[in-house]
Amino acid sequence: MFKQNKGIFFGLGSGFTWALDTVLIGMVLSKSLFISTETVIFLAPLVSTFFHDMLSSLWMMIYMTIRGEFTVPFKKLTTRSGRFVMLGALLGGPIGMTGYVLAVKYLGASLSASISAVYPAIGAFFAFIILKDRLTIKNWFGLFISILFIFLLGFAGGEPSPSYILGFTFILFCIFGWGMECVILAYGMKDDEISPEQALQIRQLVSAVTYAVLILPLFNAYPLVGEVFKSSQFFLIAVIALSGTASYVFYYKAIYTLGPTRAMALNISYAAWAIFLSFIILDTPITAKPVIFSIMILVGSILTVANPEELKWMNIRKGRRAV
Repeated sequence: MFKQNKGIFFGLGSGFTWALDTVLIGMVLSKSLFISTETVIFLAPLVSTFFHDMLSSLWMMIYMTIRGEFTVPFKKLTTRSGRFVMLGALLGGPIGMTGYVLAVKYLGASLSASISAVYPAIGAFFAFIILKDRLTIKNWFGLFISILFIFLLGFAGGEPSPSYILGFTFILFCIFGWGMECVILAYGMKDDEISPEQALQIRQLVSAVTYAVLILPLFNAYPLVGEVFKSSQFFLIAVIALSGTASYVFYYKAIYTLGPTRAMALNISYAAWAIFLSFIILDTPITAKPVIFSIMILVGSILTVANPEELKWMNIRKGRRAV
């Protein structure tokens, strides 16, 4: 019982810290430094994501040093598993995380978190296509529910503005990137050649390097990088990166303790946490419709990723409690 309770704490902790990450990113992108010109407004999400993943990589290096494994992830880069982790990093970071931050910019923190919570269902769909993982009728029904309420949530605000449509497009890139990242990482780590912590270190490092070498030079973003580095916002971004890193660490611990399905179900609670934290920190009003739609997205995602054995286990537990 203690082990399970600890796993629940880790799972909910991963959701809470990621929601905090989301809300704080929204705060940073609203600062005057990031909205001074149209060019800066466009570059701000890219620069903030670069700093986020770079600083997260540094936080992970400290964590791995404490574990006595500082050099191990670097040695795993050339292995088969390491190569798949790097591919997953490109999907989850430059594609998924960039889409997420841009969506936060144009949609807002709570709505972006709610819609992106469907990524486990999309990941399950791609696992069915690529890894030939079997989906039951309940799984397909869950996927349908998630996608349906994503679109209902996305257009719940009436006639969408151009920036609203742009933000919704970016969140779809995010869902694709994060969903595919899960599939690629699962394939890369199936032989236990690399641990989840080592994979996370590689993921953040590869993502940061990709931004530094390809994305930022492509958009001539380094002048803004220098301004951010010298500003007071850099410290806040470091705190955000720490929150994001903590979320990943909690998530992997939850997977180890509870198994992937329950860990994922608890992790995507960040959609609900983001609405709550947006209300507390940003004074964003809470209305019934987004809350109900968010709950339905979570329900659909849980149904999609739950396998028959685990559903059977939950039914047995319910039966025992009834007796």
